[in-house]
Amino acid sequence: MPKITGFKTVDVRFPTSRGLDGSDAMNKEPDYSAALVILETDDPKLQGHGFVFTCGRGNDLQCAAIELLAPYAVGRDIDDLAKSMGEFAKSLVRDSQIRWLGPEKGVTQMAAGAVVTAVWDLVTKNAKKPLWKFLSDMSPEEIVELIDFRYITDALTPDEALEILRKAEPNRAANEAKLLEVGLPAYTTTPGWLGYTDEKMVRLAKEAVASGYKLIKLKCGGSLEDDKRRLRLAREAVGPDIKIAIDANQVWDVNQAIEWIKGIGDVNLHWVEEPTNPDDVLGHAAIAKAIAPVRVATGEHGMNRIIFKQMLQAKSFSFMQIDATRVAGINENLANILMAAKFGVPVCPHAGGVGLCELVQHLAMFDAVAVTGHHPDRVVEFVDHLHEHFVVPTIIKNAHYMPPLKPGAGGEMFAQTISDFTFPTGKEWITA
Repeated sequence: MPKITGFKTVDVRFPTSRGLDGSDAMNKEPDYSAALVILETDDPKLQGHGFVFTCGRGNDLQCAAIELLAPYAVGRDIDDLAKSMGEFAKSLVRDSQIRWLGPEKGVTQMAAGAVVTAVWDLVTKNAKKPLWKFLSDMSPEEIVELIDFRYITDALTPDEALEILRKAEPNRAANEAKLLEVGLPAYTTTPGWLGYTDEKMVRLAKEAVASGYKLIKLKCGGSLEDDKRRLRLAREAVGPDIKIAIDANQVWDVNQAIEWIKGIGDVNLHWVEEPTNPDDVLGHAAIAKAIAPVRVATGEHGMNRIIFKQMLQAKSFSFMQIDATRVAGINENLANILMAAKFGVPVCPHAGGVGLCELVQHLAMFDAVAVTGHHPDRVVEFVDHLHEHFVVPTIIKNAHYMPPLKPGAGGEMFAQTISDFTFPTGKEWITA
């Protein structure tokens, strides 16, 4: 029975700011980065990989927070962890001293998520299953045991979660067969970075449509006139039948968001993403009401299940955008997925960043197999950057995510990548 013997953290950064990949109104020159944790075991061939995504500076703070929490995993037997991941995940957010820094928010919450992901990576590799399959094969009772219901029982009780999962259980085999055959629909943000020229945006938008994408997303919020021009050009490039969404990345105040979105004009927007501060539950609700029938999507910066609970209760969004590295990891996102199912809100995961596609696809696929099934409102973000650095990279076929079949949770980078992009000593930084 393998046992966790130690860990290491690595500050991995990619210089994406050089080409303005990932640029938006709030994050103008991001360096896509990963605060990486690697759990070591007494089997030299078995490691667990997890990480927190950041935009560069501050990645070292995330590594430091991970170092506070990773010792909780050391000494644990992997077979035992496979049966007690709910209790293990709770232990990371209930340390009475570390919790004071949050509680359950910010740097320490994200660090907990990295450790949880790394442990799930070990559990699923040891079981020889990809994470989505491991979760989908669990009984409803076992899934409910994974979730921390503290603070959310006014929105979702364990019994209600069980009812949702049991109702979906007879459809699991058919849902899995469809997943393996056609995958999950993706949308792309690749054309939309704010630092791109109009010409590059138009070219990439046309390429996306030619590749089969039915929804593209553009960053916005720098200038209203620029937004109107870019959206007009995008609509001309993709035609009337392709959906277009915009993403403000939190740049507006509430009233400003309403005025700006109305000022854009009729370009048939599918959604407006993160129109204001991610913690502003009532602000998002006010915007959603004022800009209808244009809908709101948000959640990539949602700090915990409590924020998602409140946004569902307040009708703050029409699409929930979970992120694989923002909350306290996989377990907490299971709570978010089940709450969304109860409220009838589709989960459309965020994946704009290094490794986020590789991680969050497992959660979307679990949802499609074991919770809400296949439905037309689910799309998963795809950004065509940096996948070559992952041992099990995302596979897109006909603008659909195809399910990974190799064991693990998806966050393992190649050793050479880790060496080359370690900040500031890796060769990609020394030679910059």
